[in-house]
Amino acid sequence: MPELPEVESVRVGVHEWTAGATITDVEVLDSRILGTTSARSIDPAAVDGFTTAVAGRRIIGAERRGKFMWLSLGQEGGLPDEPSPPPELSLLIHLGMSGQLRIHRADDPIHRHTRAILRLGRGSDVPEGSGPTELRFVDQRIFGHLGVQPLVHAFGRLVPASANHIAADPLEPEFEPGLTITALSQKRTAIKSALLDQTLVSGIGNIYADEALFRAGVHPLANPARTLKSRLAAVLESATAVMSDALAVGGTSFDSLYVNVNGESGYFDRALLVYGRGGQECVRCGTEIQRLTVGGRSSHYCPVCQKPPRYR
Repeated sequence: MPELPEVESVRVGVHEWTAGATITDVEVLDSRILGTTSARSIDPAAVDGFTTAVAGRRIIGAERRGKFMWLSLGQEGGLPDEPSPPPELSLLIHLGMSGQLRIHRADDPIHRHTRAILRLGRGSDVPEGSGPTELRFVDQRIFGHLGVQPLVHAFGRLVPASANHIAADPLEPEFEPGLTITALSQKRTAIKSALLDQTLVSGIGNIYADEALFRAGVHPLANPARTLKSRLAAVLESATAVMSDALAVGGTSFDSLYVNVNGESGYFDRALLVYGRGGQECVRCGTEIQRLTVGGRSSHYCPVCQKPPRYR
C-alpha cells in the first residue's frame, strides 16, 4: 500500500500538470472505481452523479494529508481581479494497492486497466494541443476508488469529509510534534501499532514505521506509555527523516504497480535498512535481522540495535 512518500510523489506530479485546468468531460469506464457496485456492468446512476459533480469544475490543486489525496475543485469563471472563493468540493483519490494516476495526451492508447478519464481544458491563454489533456485513473486490481465529497475543517486545514478524523502528518505545516508525542505517550499498545494509527499521526505505514524504529533504536514492541518522551521524539524525528529521504528519490517501489504520473518508479527500496530484510545482516552490527508480527503486520528489527523492552 502506498505510504506518504509514494502518495506525495504522485500528488506533486498531478498538481504540476492539472492545477488551474478545468475538467471539461469525464468518462467512467468501470463504475466499480466509484465504490458503488461489484458488478462489471456500468452503474448509470453512480456515473451520472460523479460526472455531474465534477464536470465543468476548475482544479485548484492536488492536495494530500498522510496517505489520502484529493483534488480541490472550484467553480469556473469569475473576473481576473476577483479573489477566488475557497474550494467547497473535493475529488477524493484513493490509490489502494494498485491505483495509478497517469497524465496522457488525448490520442495516447488507453491502457486496458484504465477505469476513469478526466479530460482537461486550460483556457484561452494556453495554445490548443500544448501538453497532456487527460488525467487517467488506472487500477489493475480495483482496490482504489474515486469519490466526490465536501471539504471540511480538520486539524488546521480543509480536507475531504471522510478524512476529518485523519491526523496531520509529519511533513505538513499543521503537524505539532509536541501534541503528537503527548498523545503517543498515552498509548499502551505496541509502538509499531501506534505509529500505524492514522488518527494519531498520518502517513506512516508498515515500511516507514520499521525504518523509523530502527533509526531511533526502539523495539517495535515497546510500550509508548512506558517509554521516555525523548525516545518517542526520536522515533517521530526518524519517521520524518526517513520519509523525507524516500520522497527525494520518488518513494519505494517493489513492483510496477506503484509509479508516478510519468510512469516512473521510486527507488528507495535500495536504501531500506530493515524492512523486508529478515534473515540478512544488520548494516550496523552484523546481527541477523529478525521478523515478528505486530498487530497482524510483519515487522523487521535488529535484536541488538533495538533491544527488547524491559519493564519492572
